[in-house]
Amino acid sequence: MVIDLSTVPVSQGTGYPPPFRDAVAGRSRQRLGNAAGLTNFGVNLTTLAPGAQSALRHWHSHQDEFIYLISGELVLVTDEGETLLTPGMMAGFPAGVADGHHLINQSSEIATYLEIGDRTPGDRAEYPDDDLLALPKAEGGHYFTHRNGQAY
Repeated sequence: MVIDLSTVPVSQGTGYPPPFRDAVAGRSRQRLGNAAGLTNFGVNLTTLAPGAQSALRHWHSHQDEFIYLISGELVLVTDEGETLLTPGMMAGFPAGVADGHHLINQSSEIATYLEIGDRTPGDRAEYPDDDLLALPKAEGGHYFTHRNGQAY
């Protein structure tokens, strides 16, 4: 299926509960995988404005993630520290590896990257720097709780 990028809606929202929503202000996504009708994995064309971040630092129990930087510069933050990414660089995050990660645009230019992740059912995301868990719903998707299980 051929996709005209100009027809794919740009999304700027987040599913994070209110205390965490501002963390991803300046991030926009085009859900290319959805536009292609893909159901086993997602592909997003993501743009980060200067000062924006991709997500809260997190890791997944069941889902693999992969990113490929197209333009701009981003700082990848993991448990090991910070790594500067430039166009053509990529990183992968295997499921079940408890190494929180996210990207931050510390430059003065917009950065664009592809993010690819599978849609394995039962996935849980943990946020090591925040009192936040993303837990799977039986019907698919997820909901957010505090670490003690209390809902947001």
